[in-house]
Amino acid sequence: MELSEKDWQAVVREAAARAVGEDVGPDDVTTRLLIPEGIKATGTLVAREPCVLAGMDVAEAVFREVDGQLKWDAKARDGERLLPGRKVAEVTGSARSVLTGERCALNFLQRLSGVATLTSEYVQQTEGTSAKILDTRKTTPGLRALERQAVRLGGGTNHRSGLYDGILVKENHLSLLTPGELPEILRRASTHHPEYPIVVEADNIELATRLLQLPIRRVLLDNMNQDQVKQIVSIRNKVNSKVEIEVSGGVTLESAKVFARCGVEWISVGRITHSARSIDFSLDLERR
Repeated sequence: MELSEKDWQAVVREAAARAVGEDVGPDDVTTRLLIPEGIKATGTLVAREPCVLAGMDVAEAVFREVDGQLKWDAKARDGERLLPGRKVAEVTGSARSVLTGERCALNFLQRLSGVATLTSEYVQQTEGTSAKILDTRKTTPGLRALERQAVRLGGGTNHRSGLYDGILVKENHLSLLTPGELPEILRRASTHHPEYPIVVEADNIELATRLLQLPIRRVLLDNMNQDQVKQIVSIRNKVNSKVEIEVSGGVTLESAKVFARCGVEWISVGRITHSARSIDFSLDLERR
């Protein structure tokens, strides 16, 4: 589910307010004690390593949350590929305010650029194939919308937003059903909720083959190896099924390349959100 611009800005403001409230609390004691109130400064935010930039909206919102009089001047845009030393923004005004907002703004840039950068690395592994990289619900609690945007900036595609906008039948669901119940449940779901894509997980070739004949959008092959995936793609093509194939489960950069060349349409990767390494950014401060 894509957010409208109005809803997106609400998400950004809420995330910034929550982060500033958590970090600053009632007062930035150190800055108040050391820095006189009238001093002005410019803080320059700089990328210290190569990355795909993400998080500019929420970084700006942090400074506006701290002090609405600060001036933000963006020098780069989300989605840009940056080299070390690239200036991404300048923020000018009260030195106290710039110092108070520094860490929260950097945290967002570092985290979200990390997600975008790792996603981009996975996307590069699928070049020349029809496979696309999907995110998962393995996101930082409270930051899902921001991390999903970072995935898109890195060239990835978003899976369902949450439990409310897609039907994903996983192993634990299936463990509570008999094999005979599943086809009728899926047909009923398809009839009553045509607006929702239906994805069903399979951890063996037999189940995956049965699912290819049912009214679902995709079969999700969980933790299968290359030979198994190739076999299911071959079966799908032989029976002329329209069901798409998604691969998931511990997908590395190396295995993403292998699976993409097996002929699957989708590769879902929890790692791009739950294990992305933060990118090194800094804020260089200069008195005005």
